[in-house]
Amino acid sequence: MCGRFSQLKEFREIRLRFDPDGLGADWDESLFLQPAYNIAPSQIVPIVMRDGVKRLRPMTWGLIPVWAKDRSIGQKMINARAETLAEKPSFKRLLFTRRCIVPATGFYEWAKDGKRKVPMHFKLKNDDVFGFAGLWDRWRSTEAAAQEVESFTIVTTKPNELLATVHDRMPVILRRDDEARWLDGGIKDPSALVAMLQPYPAAEMEGYEVSRAVNSPLNNGPECIAPVVIDRQVKLIR
Repeated sequence: MCGRFSQLKEFREIRLRFDPDGLGADWDESLFLQPAYNIAPSQIVPIVMRDGVKRLRPMTWGLIPVWAKDRSIGQKMINARAETLAEKPSFKRLLFTRRCIVPATGFYEWAKDGKRKVPMHFKLKNDDVFGFAGLWDRWRSTEAAAQEVESFTIVTTKPNELLATVHDRMPVILRRDDEARWLDGGIKDPSALVAMLQPYPAAEMEGYEVSRAVNSPLNNGPECIAPVVIDRQVKLIR
């Protein structure tokens, strides 16, 4: 699964990289001026989506389907398995109508070391920003003062050779050539869509152990991605 990620680029770099046609009407750029070292479920982050034009919109991590009775279900729907998107009712409609891209610069997984869980940070070797494949939905509460929430889930797939040393799943990092196709609502063939949801090439990634500071979502500083140094060396896995 993917339970935490980072997004360290300035907002203007995100706009240049994903080149949206516009921002949502409720956009508040001040929310995204600082680097996000430790993004956790229930937090709001900028998402790339298409509703006629390509937009950046603020959305909550943790999918709240339109049919949900309350928003608490979002904590259980932070990830969606690529292999069953076209089968599960919760995701099938969204696969065809509400795909999105989640900008990120890295993500965390926890390796098992005996009884310990060791946090690891994974990123591209070139430190570039990339996009997770995601699905989104719009939920409205049934209360008198109706509350509307737009939320998303991150798609996961089997691990590449690098991640397989740590976990049996990894988030889908879209190849740059596939990003426009993933957002193209005209593509309805499930096999064509699932074909984009493959493990990212391990040769282009690296990972390293980080401080347990990342275990708490209250921590959101450089210490979360700082490599653990042992005998004056950073232990990289690549």
